Amino acid sequence: MAKYDYDLFVIGAGSGGVRAARLAAMSGARVAIAEEHRVGGTCVIRGCVPKKFMVYASEFAHNAGIAEGYGWSASGATFDWKKFLEAKDREIARLSGIYVTNLSNAGAEVVHAKARLKDAHTVELEGKGTYTAEKVLIATGGRPWKPTDFEGAEHIITSEEAFHLPELPKRVLIAGGGYIAVEFAGIFNGLGVDTTLVYRGANILRGFDDNIRAHVAEEMKKRGIKVVLGCQHERIEKTAAGYVSHMSSGSAIETDLVMFATGRRPYTDGLGLEKAGVKLNEAGAVAVDKFSKSSADNIWAVGDVTDRINLTPVAIREGAAFAQTEFYGNPTSFDHDMVASAVFSQPPVGSVGLSEADARHQHGKLDIYLSKFRTMKTTFYGGEERCMIKLVVDADSQKILGCHVVGPDAPEIIQMAAIALKMGVTKAQWDSTCAVHPTLAEELVTMREKYVPQELGAAA
Repeated sequence: MAKYDYDLFVIGAGSGGVRAARLAAMSGARVAIAEEHRVGGTCVIRGCVPKKFMVYASEFAHNAGIAEGYGWSASGATFDWKKFLEAKDREIARLSGIYVTNLSNAGAEVVHAKARLKDAHTVELEGKGTYTAEKVLIATGGRPWKPTDFEGAEHIITSEEAFHLPELPKRVLIAGGGYIAVEFAGIFNGLGVDTTLVYRGANILRGFDDNIRAHVAEEMKKRGIKVVLGCQHERIEKTAAGYVSHMSSGSAIETDLVMFATGRRPYTDGLGLEKAGVKLNEAGAVAVDKFSKSSADNIWAVGDVTDRINLTPVAIREGAAFAQTEFYGNPTSFDHDMVASAVFSQPPVGSVGLSEADARHQHGKLDIYLSKFRTMKTTFYGGEERCMIKLVVDADSQKILGCHVVGPDAPEIIQMAAIALKMGVTKAQWDSTCAVHPTLAEELVTMREKYVPQELGAAA
C-alpha cells in the first residue's frame, strides 16, 4: 500500500499550480489540487485576463476619435457596462472550465475547498476531510493590500471589486502608482469616467526606467487623467453624493468611488505553514531556493506567493521547472534574468532588462539611445501622442542591457526584443537587423546617435 494518499498535493489552482499539477499528473503521479475560489487563479479570474478585456473596451472611444481624423463620421456609439460584464464573465467561465478539463484529462484530481497544512505531509480540506501527500506545492498567489490605519478606510475597494461593479461611477479616485493603478486609471478614463490618480511618490511606475515613468505620466495627462503626485490619504468622508478624500496636501477630492491599488501581498494566511516548518521571508512570502524548495524538505512554492517576479508566465515556468525536477528526473531551475514585462496603460509600456539607473549602478559607464516621436498614424490626424524608445548599452562591451518602449503595441514589440537581450545581443548586432518599414518598431534598429540629457549637454 502507498504510504501517502497522493504523491503531490498542490494548494492553489492558479497559473503556476495548474501547470505543475498537470505535468506531474502526466508523469503518472497521483496528484490533487485544491482551490478555494475558482480554478484559474489571479490571472484568469481577477487579474490580467479580465483586466485586458477592460483595456480593450476602454480603447474604443479613443480610437473613434482617431477614426474621425481618417474620414470616418461619428457614429454616436454608447457603452453598455452591464453588457460588457456579462460577456466578460462568460469568457472567464469558459477559460476556467478549460483549466479544469485540462487538469482532469491529465489525471489530476481537482478539489474545490480551502486547504491548510496540519503538518508537512497532511493537508486538511475545509469540509472535505484530511489527506496525506509525499510532496506539497504552495501556489496560492497574492491578494490586494488595503490600508486600515485612517478614518474611512472601510469605504475603499480594490481591483478585485472593480471587476464586478454594478455600474460605472461618474468620478473615481485611484490611489497607487504601480502598474495596476496606472492600468485602471486608463480603463476608467477610456470608459468616460472622470479619473484622478493619486500617488505618494515623486512619479508613477516605481522600478521602471525614469524616462519611461515621466513619459507615461505626461501621456496619461494628455488623455485627461488627473495625476496627483506627492500626497496620500488622511481620511475618507462618506457623503450623500459619494466620498470626499482628504489628502495630505490639504486638498479634498470628491468622487463616487475610491479604489486602492497600492500593492499585493503573498497569500499565506490560514495555510498552516508554521505547522509544516515552512519559513517566510521579511516580505511575508514563502522563502525558496532556486529550485523553488522551501525550508521544509518536502514542500515547494511557486508564483506570487514567493514574491520573486510576480508575473503569470514566470509562475508557469516555475511550476514547470518544479515538475521537471521532482517528477521527470530532470533538475531544472527557472532563470529570472531578462524577463520582459508590460504595462497595459494607455499608452502601453514594454520593458526588458535594466533601467538606466540600475545599469549605471551595476555596470558604470553606459551609452544611452533615446527617441521620442509621433507615429505615422498619429501625425496624419494631427494627434499629440508621442512614443518613446530607449536602449541602455554597456559602454565597454556594447552589450544591450535594457530595452524600453512606450507606444502602440509596445508589449508585442518587447517580446521579440527580449529574445535578443536574453541571448546577449550587442548594439552592432542589433543595428545589423534590417528595419521593417513603416513601423514604430523600426526605430529600435535605426538609432545611431547617443542620447545626452539636456542638462549634461549644456554643461558639455
